[in-house]
Amino acid sequence: MVLLQDLAFHNSPLSRQRVYDILNKVADTLNISKIGTHTLRKTFGYHFYQQTKDVAILQEIFNHSSPNITRRYIGIDQDVMDKAIGEFRYK
Repeated sequence: MVLLQDLAFHNSPLSRQRVYDILNKVADTLNISKIGTHTLRKTFGYHFYQQTKDVAILQEIFNHSSPNITRRYIGIDQDVMDKAIGEFRYK
């Protein structure tokens, strides 16, 4: 089991490798495979979009060059967009 003291940060910045190691240690404990720091970034983007539906802000956060890249990155595909357009009603 992963204990907090095993993940001590020692008041210094974490390297990308250290974050990856910590994340994978926790994932192993939880029996989760194929996870990385990029997984966290994509998950944040997906949930941010689900709450706000604001691709433009998310595009800025991720520093993407276009909204299409951002939508593809977070897994918003054509079916999701078609469904959203189909459910849209003018007020």
